[in-house]
Amino acid sequence: MIFIDGVFDRAAHLRSEPDKLWDRLRDGPSRVIPVSRDRNLVTRGDPVGAALIAGPAARTMIDAASEVVFLGTAGEEAFFALEIPNPEPRTLAPFDGGAEFTDLREIGPLIDARDGALLALARGIMYWHRNAQFCGICGNPTESREAGFIRACIGAECGHEHHPRTDPAVIMLVTRPGPRGGYCLLGRQSKWPEKRYSTLAGFVEPGETLEAAVAREVYEEAGVTVTDVRYQASQPWPFPASLMLGFTARATTDVIRVNDSELEDARWFSRAEVARFDPPGFALPRSGSISRWLIANWLAAE
Repeated sequence: MIFIDGVFDRAAHLRSEPDKLWDRLRDGPSRVIPVSRDRNLVTRGDPVGAALIAGPAARTMIDAASEVVFLGTAGEEAFFALEIPNPEPRTLAPFDGGAEFTDLREIGPLIDARDGALLALARGIMYWHRNAQFCGICGNPTESREAGFIRACIGAECGHEHHPRTDPAVIMLVTRPGPRGGYCLLGRQSKWPEKRYSTLAGFVEPGETLEAAVAREVYEEAGVTVTDVRYQASQPWPFPASLMLGFTARATTDVIRVNDSELEDARWFSRAEVARFDPPGFALPRSGSISRWLIANWLAAE
């Protein structure tokens, strides 16, 4: 799965030392990661790479930034995300036209694990900053603190501190027994690319366990009841601000009743049908997604 890396250290203990971080940003072994309106800067070539910028080019980027956030460290290097609201040609000049701001979902599987995790964090934290400019309690403006991981209300009678928010979402592969390895339940939304099918998913509601959310979402979307809900893995998904929590579940009913306000279609697919999705006919979820990972694990478990 993409956007996951255990080598990168968020170094939260450094967030309370803004002066030292600023010195490190300007003059130390640091790299900046530009974001512009939810798009990450990547270099075009073979292979595609994350644009992790140092030196004079980084200082040019810093001067153009509307927001700077300390992301963490990897080895001796520190990493900072920058929001570039209006990129100018001179911003990309060091790349000789070989870099562009791109949707991370499209290029995520093409870059290495550490860079993918850094780009995902940069995109997610900048989305939060742009949408937390005002206090949700009193309406006054907020300002960035703790190296970008708190926005504090500047209202004299409020002063509430707002922290980055992540929306938990469950994503689940539902299976039922049958000949030659059984069946799995996949659905599609009308806005997806033609013939793409994926696992079902939905957001966790207040006061709800993850297991209850799995059962509720499957029933709401496809009219199928489930049991034996089991956690498998998680994946950051900053599109715009989710954490995908992957589960498997076993169906106790097999009749599908599609909720057309949620899905365009849902159906049971045999193991053999899923194995030959790509190609031809139908399309599976993006490579590197937790949905694809859940399906691949089911296929591998003969």
